[in-house]
Amino acid sequence: MSYPHHGSSFYGPPPLSHPNGTVILVLGILGLVVCSLLGPFAWVMGNRALREIDESGHYYENRGSIQAGRICGIISSVLMMFTFGLIFFVLGMAFLTSGL
Repeated sequence: MSYPHHGSSFYGPPPLSHPNGTVILVLGILGLVVCSLLGPFAWVMGNRALREIDESGHYYENRGSIQAGRICGIISSVLMMFTFGLIFFVLGMAFLTSGL
């Protein structure tokens, strides 16, 4: 039995893998778990990678990983902004009530 169209574009081109997909996912997860300062990097890199994928017109097999890392980066960034806002509020209230 022979396969005359082996390797042809019958199924389309092979899926591509974005080179920064794993980095974005790791930064997003580390931003949530370890250090929220990594969250904005995952967010920005994820936006850039998704823009590159959309403009290329090809199928990328790690698009889901990039989206997950980007979403983790967004959540981490929001939590970081909330934490800094709470710290500034508490320090401001402590300063105002210290009895200058």
